[in-house]
Amino acid sequence: MNFTHNNNAAMNPITEDDIADYLANTPDFFERHAQLLAQVQLTSPHGNRAVSLQERQAEMLREKIKALEHRVMDMVRHGTENVVTADRLQRWTRGLLTARDPRGLPLQMAGELQSLFMVPQIAIKVWDCDAVYGNEPYAQWVSDDVKAFATSLTTPYCGLNAGLEATAWLDDAKAAVSIALIPLRAEPSAPAFGLLVLASPDAQRFNPEMGTDFLERIADLASAALSRLRP
Repeated sequence: MNFTHNNNAAMNPITEDDIADYLANTPDFFERHAQLLAQVQLTSPHGNRAVSLQERQAEMLREKIKALEHRVMDMVRHGTENVVTADRLQRWTRGLLTARDPRGLPLQMAGELQSLFMVPQIAIKVWDCDAVYGNEPYAQWVSDDVKAFATSLTTPYCGLNAGLEATAWLDDAKAAVSIALIPLRAEPSAPAFGLLVLASPDAQRFNPEMGTDFLERIADLASAALSRLRP
């Protein structure tokens, strides 16, 4: 008797991975043992009943098809949402381009953002304006801390309202649970000359994980339009 062979087998038993590797590398195994496929019984995920391998494969295929259908529907839904958002952005941009009175532009900008994108509260401040606009509400005193904070933002800030000074510009700061702070600047590396505040009672409306590409586009367009107020 070959005790060495028996000892090696005991010390290195065949594992499931060994079997899987063997079957993967021996594609003609089931051709030689076709009767095994008909004998294999698996547990159905839709109950405790046993099903054949072919039936289980059919169930898995149906599940994959269903998952693909859901993904396609999600893509269609997101595509539709993107078209709607692009249309609203175009309408907002058109309003900026056709505005004749620079004096009322900040309020028009905020009002149309609020109505087109259904943002509950919006506030805007612009500093270093031309002296002729100095008495407008949006050009009133802003602290150096807010100016420095706005300049420090390289991208819009999104998150919960932590009582930042700029939220005091809102009509109802207590109702602002989540906020987006959008700095306005003439050039990417230039100091901010204004700050746009978007606020919502929904804690998830402006969250730290959200993408800011759209808000950055808003910032670029708003900054370009409001440059008309500067000397």
